[in-house]
Amino acid sequence: MKSSLRKILPAVMAISSCSRVTLAATSKGPFRRSKLSSPSQTFFADTAFVSRRQVLSKTISFPTPSQRTALHAGQESTTAPAAPISFNPREPTIPILTTMPEPLPPLCNYYYLLRHGQSTANVEGIISSARSLARSAKHGLTPLGQEQGREAAASLIDLIADDVLLGNCDGTGSDEGSNDAGSILGKSTKRVYFYSSPFARAKETALKCLEGMSETTEVAKKIEELGLDVQDDVMLVDGLMERYFGRLDGKEVRKSLATYAYVWPVDMFMPTHTAFDVESVAAVSTRIRSTLLDIDSRYPNGGNHIVLTSHADVLQITQCYAAGLENVGMFSQYRFGNGEVRKMGRDVGSLPEPVPLQPPKRGEFAE
Repeated sequence: MKSSLRKILPAVMAISSCSRVTLAATSKGPFRRSKLSSPSQTFFADTAFVSRRQVLSKTISFPTPSQRTALHAGQESTTAPAAPISFNPREPTIPILTTMPEPLPPLCNYYYLLRHGQSTANVEGIISSARSLARSAKHGLTPLGQEQGREAAASLIDLIADDVLLGNCDGTGSDEGSNDAGSILGKSTKRVYFYSSPFARAKETALKCLEGMSETTEVAKKIEELGLDVQDDVMLVDGLMERYFGRLDGKEVRKSLATYAYVWPVDMFMPTHTAFDVESVAAVSTRIRSTLLDIDSRYPNGGNHIVLTSHADVLQITQCYAAGLENVGMFSQYRFGNGEVRKMGRDVGSLPEPVPLQPPKRGEFAE
């Protein structure tokens, strides 16, 4: 395997919904003050909650694609997502697709992308993507990662403040390079919601960010001045899970990013590839599309501020797909740092400057 990869990688580098979910809900409604439920096994948008109050179990239905079309005033295509040709042999919930999804239609709400803080897996230098980790405590945050989560609160509030002020000025929230340029945003409601991957490192980051909002004096003061209504629940969504790395899961990346060099360069020219049984860029984009449309349809009046806490590859793919980058497979050139937060822009101008991948050095291959 090593010899064949050594032959192909230099050339590669040169080219350089489910409709039902189980929720936990209080008598005040399904989206306030609830705790982790026992969610059903779904693929795209299985949702649970993290909070501190007793709850009632309740099942709700997300809108079907045709209902979402009505909610988005005819903005969404009625073409059905491409059917998978098969499923991942190591993880049967992950489809194998031959095409990228259609472009993301205009959305009603503001979105922000928050990468988890430093995790124990980061320190151990391993890829941690197994679906068995969902809703477990394994590979949570280090003390540094917890601090990164708290510190993200200040950057997040600054981004939200920009959109609140912009939305209140013109009622659309759109300008060149903005969060949703050309979208159907309404005036800011000043409500802030957190959604997260069910992996421990993402969930803990979202909770630490909320902690930073309430316990950091300057941030709490700015929230009060802006009149923000920050919901202190974190809603766990399977559609935001880590990208699955198949046979590379658990491999060391301590000394370099060499293990990712098996995958990222190939992503650049073949976003549907599943080498080593990894989840393709097309599959991640497809579940992100479904997840975003499901979340957006919960708030059809628009103007809410929604924070998506997830993982590097997932957020990098999300920002490129949402921005309309022609080749989403180039996502690895737009990397997120631990605890970094960005607006989810809707045009290519919203992306940061790309940082080209460097080819691995001789001998830097995973065993």
